[in-house]
Amino acid sequence: MTDVTTTGLHDLQRRSLLLAAGVGAAVLGVASFGSEAALAQPTSEWDKVFPKSDQVDHEKVTFINRYGITLVGDLYMPRNRGTAPLPALAVAGPFGAVKEQSSGLYAQTMAERGFISLAFDPSYTGESGGEPRFVASPDINTEDFMAAVDCLGLRPEVDRERIGMIGICGFGGMALNAAAPDKRVKAVAVTSMYDMSRVNARGYYDAMTDQKRAETLTRLSLQRWEDAATSGPPALAGGLPDTLDGIDDPVITMYWNYYKTDRGYHPRSVNSNGGWIVTSAMSFMNMPQLTYIREISPRPALIIAGSEAHSRYFSEDAYKAAAEPKELLIIDGTDHVDLYDQVNIIPFDRITSFFNNNLA
Repeated sequence: MTDVTTTGLHDLQRRSLLLAAGVGAAVLGVASFGSEAALAQPTSEWDKVFPKSDQVDHEKVTFINRYGITLVGDLYMPRNRGTAPLPALAVAGPFGAVKEQSSGLYAQTMAERGFISLAFDPSYTGESGGEPRFVASPDINTEDFMAAVDCLGLRPEVDRERIGMIGICGFGGMALNAAAPDKRVKAVAVTSMYDMSRVNARGYYDAMTDQKRAETLTRLSLQRWEDAATSGPPALAGGLPDTLDGIDDPVITMYWNYYKTDRGYHPRSVNSNGGWIVTSAMSFMNMPQLTYIREISPRPALIIAGSEAHSRYFSEDAYKAAAEPKELLIIDGTDHVDLYDQVNIIPFDRITSFFNNNLA
């Protein structure tokens, strides 16, 4: 079944350079600042960008992925949950965000609706382990989602036969990529999805020329010499500007209004504070995601995007590539970042019914 509205997409200027936020890995324009080498110690303080719910129990958890990296997550459980094992959800994203931002809001909201939900920091970011800091990887970040399923399935409160995934932005693509081979995942939903491999490899709207791709890979290759020769952290790609002075790009403005303001700023968020390691882009440019998206079937996929989102085409193309059962839900009048935190816009009722029906 497909539910699609028809509001037009903004006619945004095509970009061959990758934006520093949202996409996360700005492959050109190396910043002069270094990455923060020290791993933050997990905190028990409530330091989220959203209010704490009195309907939910919250617990900090750790688990280890198959690369040996310790991940830190926030586990949200319905307060009045009884004794029977419950369905569970692994939640991550957006790309460059931390669990105290959008993924935590989604996890807590779904816990209010009866699901045990785990929002986690991906490897090399937030409170999770991995050195150097601020590395992104299509393989390791896909594995992070699978490791979250490991964690949930070992909890006595969880019915391991009823586990799903929610991915936001770039971790929407990671969730689809993880759900395809991991048959423990019974249903997957994504919002404002990005295919990080595609956008790094081809640019926005697939506008990167072969010449520009070759130039970018040459620049990244030479950057490895510089990183290897230094005793400090690898070079970072530039992040969002500190102010919007002189900025007229609607996409940068949209991200800035979330990551750089009280609405969504968090001190551990890559997108709020800096940028990814420059050479992270190489693996995305060389390793396609979603190659086997059809193998999610016969398990269902729900793909949600805003009608006004610059990223809408990723969701539409993922929907076309996926096999039934699948649903594409386009939210009228909504941009990419609206689906990060606008609880009056995010279709939580539809997401809840999707998982109630498919994690039964």
